[in-house]
Amino acid sequence: MAPPVIAVVGPTATGKSDLGLELALALGGEVVNADAMQLYRGMDVGTAKLTVPERRGVAHHQLDVLDVREEAVVAAYQRHARADLAAIASRGRRALVVGGSGLYVRALLDRMEFQPVDPAVRARLEERGAREGPGLLHDELARRDPAAAARIDRRNLRRVVRALEVIEITGEPYGAALPEHRHEVPTVQLGLDCDRTVLDARVEARVERMWAQGLVDEVRALAGPDLDGLGRTAARAVGYAEVLDLLAGRVTEDEARAAVVAGTRRLARKQMGWFGRDPRTHWLDARDPALVDRALDLVARADAGRLADPGARRRTLGS
Repeated sequence: MAPPVIAVVGPTATGKSDLGLELALALGGEVVNADAMQLYRGMDVGTAKLTVPERRGVAHHQLDVLDVREEAVVAAYQRHARADLAAIASRGRRALVVGGSGLYVRALLDRMEFQPVDPAVRARLEERGAREGPGLLHDELARRDPAAAARIDRRNLRRVVRALEVIEITGEPYGAALPEHRHEVPTVQLGLDCDRTVLDARVEARVERMWAQGLVDEVRALAGPDLDGLGRTAARAVGYAEVLDLLAGRVTEDEARAAVVAGTRRLARKQMGWFGRDPRTHWLDARDPALVDRALDLVARADAGRLADPGARRRTLGS
């Protein structure tokens, strides 16, 4: 029987990529990326993607598989990434899933089925949303499916549109709730936690480093002379959206940099909220000097069937 997959999750800037790499080196493993923006070719600096030399010979899957004009589709990711897991197991290697995109992690490791899509219906609803604003569409959702409306922020046009799209296609309420926290793929899930003040400082240092490494030039090259080279998903990514505003002359460089810092901090809190609700996560302090050893101990206990359930314990950033 193959050992469980190791998932390394948590908020941005906690060192998930580095820990995943160290575990892969120690265990003879291969990494499957679960960061939605690292799927894109050319989005390297702004996503803190490990360079080929930094990967130290460890195979990484689901990196650079999409053009920046393409839409990232969770169902397609699930299909391709599960094929990667099967191929890794067939080679007798250990699979490590590493990333902070919670929906992608759950789509890969949990039982999750996807509802139908209709591009024409979605386009019509998006046009209405652009014309009327998300609030009116959310009011319609509240009339048609109050339970879904209660779960979806009225400012989140993308999710409101998706819910109405499914309702219109199926004639049924939108199944917006995620499935139970139950792994379809046997997994030991390690989460990296960090004091909020420390993480905020890490985020600021990361953004400074990205600027020095050429984030603005990266976005300029991807966007092209008319600034229309990135598709909708890529153009909304933290770091890319703000630099596009800079290149379009809507903000100054200092304003763009500050906006990237603020956006990354918001993303970190959103990610901790997502993973903090998952009672299966074994939390580790990202600053612990013995982090790799502690992670390896948890994996060894999981392999031996001696790892206790961490319990239904919600974490919040810095708690």
